[in-house]
Amino acid sequence: MTLGHLETAYQYGLRAIGLAHYGPGRYAQGTDATGGIGSKGKELLKEMERLNIILDATHLCDDSFWEALDNFKGAVWASHNNCRALVNHNRQFSDEQIKELINRGAVIGGVMDAWMLVPNWVRGKSTPTSMNCNLEKLIDNYDHICQLAGNSLHIGIGSDLDGAFGKEQCPTDIETIADLQKIETLLSQRGYKTTDIENVMSGNWLRFLRKAWG
Repeated sequence: MTLGHLETAYQYGLRAIGLAHYGPGRYAQGTDATGGIGSKGKELLKEMERLNIILDATHLCDDSFWEALDNFKGAVWASHNNCRALVNHNRQFSDEQIKELINRGAVIGGVMDAWMLVPNWVRGKSTPTSMNCNLEKLIDNYDHICQLAGNSLHIGIGSDLDGAFGKEQCPTDIETIADLQKIETLLSQRGYKTTDIENVMSGNWLRFLRKAWG
């Protein structure tokens, strides 16, 4: 892909871009990597701004995260990310990163990949049952972000339950996608009001997109 392809992709419906995934990338450095976005990343961000394409901060390593946000003035979200304060890994956001996203009006979608919900997960050995990984752990992440923000306007469902993994790596109380409705009850039990719950279930994403697309 070159910058020349971006407008074509936009015409096909592309509206958000994550600059990296795992490891080094052409436009930024991702999870488990280090380093900034460089000149190619800056050029891509400039073109994204022109087309009003959303920057997805998910998977950016710390260096690339800060450089990307310094060089991009458009709409930013994090489609699927959790809190480093709860599970200490560079795939998660630090409180400083979360606060910056809040300042930028971002929504952060909570991930339901088990290793991002409970500390000390060992791939191939740990199980959701043995690690007591349930949706309460997701609510812990939501609540942490809400405490940093002072409101419920910056959290949503990110899930990541897209076929990359199954029940061996998701909360024990998720059997089907319909079980996402359990989030409403869990938030209510934590003291979240009806308006807060509506924000999480869909309202925050919808408000973000309406603002981004004017």
